[in-house]
Amino acid sequence: MIKTLYNKDVLLELTSRIASLSPVSERLWGKMNVAQMLAHCIVGMEVAMGRVHVKRGFLGYTLGPLLKKKFYDASEFTKNSPTATEFIIIDERDFEKEKQLLIEKIAEFSKGGPEKCTTDAHAFFGKLTAEQWGIGIYKHVDHHLRQFGV
Repeated sequence: MIKTLYNKDVLLELTSRIASLSPVSERLWGKMNVAQMLAHCIVGMEVAMGRVHVKRGFLGYTLGPLLKKKFYDASEFTKNSPTATEFIIIDERDFEKEKQLLIEKIAEFSKGGPEKCTTDAHAFFGKLTAEQWGIGIYKHVDHHLRQFGV
């Protein structure tokens, strides 16, 4: 079964995994600390809900269609993948605040269902269905939780 944020059990799983993080959780790869990772995931949720708009670049138009299926298939995202500038968090963040906000954003997206998902094109992959967004945004959060061992 491919997991999607529209599934209540998946929502509970992610919420539990996020709750198990602490301010001293260590990354297994990458550059962000745990609070920055949470803030990074919040930006992704905001994009999926159509509240943050990321302009599509040249690579998105050329390579995006070739790699699009990776966003919503059963595979996991690879470590150290390139990150759009809008998603790079370099300032220090309040761990507890970011943790609570991510849990709230995930619940809001999940409970809103496909009809509350953005209709904007993904900045790299292009046009996605609401179902593809639900899978892809789960995979994004899951990727970063695995980055911190949860």
